[in-house]
Amino acid sequence: MKRTLGTCYYPEHWPENLWKTDAKRMAELGLTWVRIGEFAWSKLEPTSGDLRFEWLDRAIDILGQAGLQVVLGTPTATPPRWMVDKHPDMLAVDANGNPRKFGSRRHYCFSHQGYRQECARIVTMLAERYGSNPYVAAWQTDNEYGCHDTTVSYSYAARQAFRGWLRSKYQGQGNDGDIDALNAAWGNVFWSMDYSSFDQIDLPNLTVTEPNPAHVLDFRRFSSDQVVSFNKLQVDIIRSYSKAPIAHNYMGGVTDFDHFKLGNDLDIASWDTYPIGFLEDRVQTSDDRRLTYMRQVDQDYQAFHHDLYRAVGKGRWWIMEQQPGPVNWAPYNPAPLPGMVRLWTWEAFAHGAEAVCYFRWRQAPMAQEQMHAGILRPDSAPAEAYDEAAEVARELADASEVAQCQSNIALVFDYDADWSWAIQPHAKGLTYLNVVFEAYRALRKLGLSIDIVPSTCRDFTGYRVIAVPGVMHLPEELSQALSASSAQIVYGPRTAARDANFNIPNPLPPAIEGLSATVSRVESLRPDAAIPLQGGGVLHSYREHLISEASVDLRDENGTPVALRKDNIRYLGAVLDVAGWIRIFQSVCATAQIETMVLPQGIRTRTTASERFWFNHLSVDVHFNGATIPAAGVLREPLA
Repeated sequence: MKRTLGTCYYPEHWPENLWKTDAKRMAELGLTWVRIGEFAWSKLEPTSGDLRFEWLDRAIDILGQAGLQVVLGTPTATPPRWMVDKHPDMLAVDANGNPRKFGSRRHYCFSHQGYRQECARIVTMLAERYGSNPYVAAWQTDNEYGCHDTTVSYSYAARQAFRGWLRSKYQGQGNDGDIDALNAAWGNVFWSMDYSSFDQIDLPNLTVTEPNPAHVLDFRRFSSDQVVSFNKLQVDIIRSYSKAPIAHNYMGGVTDFDHFKLGNDLDIASWDTYPIGFLEDRVQTSDDRRLTYMRQVDQDYQAFHHDLYRAVGKGRWWIMEQQPGPVNWAPYNPAPLPGMVRLWTWEAFAHGAEAVCYFRWRQAPMAQEQMHAGILRPDSAPAEAYDEAAEVARELADASEVAQCQSNIALVFDYDADWSWAIQPHAKGLTYLNVVFEAYRALRKLGLSIDIVPSTCRDFTGYRVIAVPGVMHLPEELSQALSASSAQIVYGPRTAARDANFNIPNPLPPAIEGLSATVSRVESLRPDAAIPLQGGGVLHSYREHLISEASVDLRDENGTPVALRKDNIRYLGAVLDVAGWIRIFQSVCATAQIETMVLPQGIRTRTTASERFWFNHLSVDVHFNGATIPAAGVLREPLA
């Protein structure tokens, strides 16, 4: 697989006499890809029906003539003002009943049929016009679904669509909804919440106290399905006119729709990575750690998403937007340490990225992102990242292609579980994403490469360790596939704690085949009430009290069981810190005959089929394993 570089460009932002110069400079820098068009609807159609594609024709031709390949974005993330005037009820509505007003982006509700028709119209015109254009080598649908909390909408359109979704799910005779089936599934006998008609069902917001969790879970599933169907509408249109691959650019830390489901309709998964912004804005960590890495990156957050989107893309994935300098949107926005843009780029390639595209070509002098750095400054002079991008381009010219291979370790990720934990966290700030991420961080700290797999995976052939933390509803098919595996399996916490309708199952959890164990009660802990483990590490936030005759693999300081073991199965009944997870995985990997090493601070590694990468996230050189890994640098070693 050839590794390539690209950038994000907005020709509509700049004088047309600058386009050829920009294209020439991009090609000379060693870039291959240029993404354009994803925010250009008002320039393509300034008023309803007034179509102006000629400027885009010229931009694509100039870029293509310079030897660049275009990723053409559909402009549906930014409907123009006239669209809102035409469809005033198309705006998404927040949980407090307030519409998300015009004046920014992503101001639409996925359920609004009028807006969907408008999107189908503009996408059809783009696909007809550019589907066979030799310079349009890939497509991007919309932009960053779910960013700015825009997946879930409480609009009238969403309410009507939700009722139809429920009728379809709880079908009775004659393909009409069975309201009694819904009442039973949701447990509506509690608090007299029974319905006699689907038309009585409202959205689960503005209730006196918390709404029924089963109601909320179905609404979250519906909201996810609306994103998937909105995306599929565009994909189906593009495919009817173009053979070029289609991608979407997901956003890090956004879990409120099922990226695996959406990815099933795409050719490439891409994501937008802003390491320093995420460290300040999204990573759950200490202030001391943020200070230590404020100009670099959390050592594992980017890698986690690289592996996640490699799974979403079924092996094909890109970075569509790579931070090249300070961003504008985090609580604090430091500049990257020299060398970090190069490190981030190579880290993505080590995890299998086909392309890394820097956002953006030139820093904007206007509007919301004028404080967001680009490869060029607003005056067109090179910014700090220019030379680092050029260095990577030179290195790629002499580099062998990346040959990926299956890891020994699989980590199951489930979006439905994320929604379930969010609905009923049981402890303030406790999230499924962070539980899974801490397990991933521990595996990385042990020098391991990890494959993230969806909960729909049914074939675990080749994996010697499988981690399944926190899949609150464990589907029977997944349970059977895991039971059939000879790998060492680590479950928990909260595995199988609810059925598909958010009820506590009987027999009580975890009810894992081959492990006789019962969770007798659960409790959540204050942040200052972590409980030490015998031998090191702590449990925090949440724990389960376990009754079992299985061997005890881990105990707290009082001797109370925390983790159980029977044959190739381990069940963890608590949320652990990274030190606790490391102890679990060291034991598991030893049993599976997988070599581990505890990496020093700042160092991470990734192994492909042909080489091993070492990454140093510190500002000083680190000597480890017989080699010197340069500060903010990358060391590549060919495998024998």
